[in-house]
Amino acid sequence: MKRRTLLTIAGGLPAAMLARSARAEEHLKWSVFTPDHEVTFRTVMKPFAEAVQKETGNAVVFDMFPNGALGRNPGQQAQMALDGVADIAWVVPSYTPGRFPDTEVFELPGQFKDLREGTDVATRMAARGVFQDYKDFVILGFFCTAPYSIHTNFPVNSVADLRGKTIRASSANESAAIRALGAVPIGMPVTEIPEAISRRTISGTTSHMSPFFDFGLDRVTNNHFFIGLGVVPLLILMNRKKFEALPAAVQAVMLKHGGQKLADAWSASIAAYNDEMLGKLKSDPKQHIVMPSAAELAAAQALFTPMRDAWVAMSPRHKELKADLDAELARVRAKG
Repeated sequence: MKRRTLLTIAGGLPAAMLARSARAEEHLKWSVFTPDHEVTFRTVMKPFAEAVQKETGNAVVFDMFPNGALGRNPGQQAQMALDGVADIAWVVPSYTPGRFPDTEVFELPGQFKDLREGTDVATRMAARGVFQDYKDFVILGFFCTAPYSIHTNFPVNSVADLRGKTIRASSANESAAIRALGAVPIGMPVTEIPEAISRRTISGTTSHMSPFFDFGLDRVTNNHFFIGLGVVPLLILMNRKKFEALPAAVQAVMLKHGGQKLADAWSASIAAYNDEMLGKLKSDPKQHIVMPSAAELAAAQALFTPMRDAWVAMSPRHKELKADLDAELARVRAKG
């Protein structure tokens, strides 16, 4: 009800009135640990900030700090927003294991066909207040990557080739999926992967196409196995107290440009970028790409099923979340 009221307010106030409704021009610090040339920063975050600033007549101004300018540690971004180092942060929940346990349901392998499915399901669940881990935050955007594939410095033509190899994983559930395939998962942030592969600390990594070139993974891998693992949730979180201290009309504009609108922008932009990057990868004769057969994919799913079932059986909350996700996914697919 409050959100609908805020949107009604925003729809009825011109920019000049929004500006006058602010006590003063409000500057919000936005922490982004990824580079300023990374596609999400360029095509999702900056356009959101620009649209909100324009519609509010600069009643709110976003001071963007990419490249880890406020803090380089990906696992500290949410806490930075709570501590006042930042007001808004780009957060990967899996980088802080145990802090956002509800979000783990999205990391189970074999659930989504593409990034739009996962993002729409996550956005709709967030709008219904399903997640219990974010009471100190306002979720401005909730996204999911495309299903992850495996990129290595050794040939992989089938699941059997992964056995015993060290593969970077981005979350606990992705680690479980890697173990199910017979490999050894090693957890680390995406920013550390190129050096780890170069030093042969690991032999490969999971990734989707969007960060593959942005973070230099193409320079250290030349074999690409598109097995289709789970997805990784990504969020734009704002300190709730800071948000609620803003004028109601400004809050409404932020919500208007967040949520599903921001999800649609992410899905369109990142899907197009992923396609472009996959085309670039395929055009490089030095790269070896394997798209598993239907039989290979089915065999992998058979390995994933016990792992998914084990996660669901861990607690009533896991069972509840998985059932909610499955129901929302069915509605998204029915909608087309």
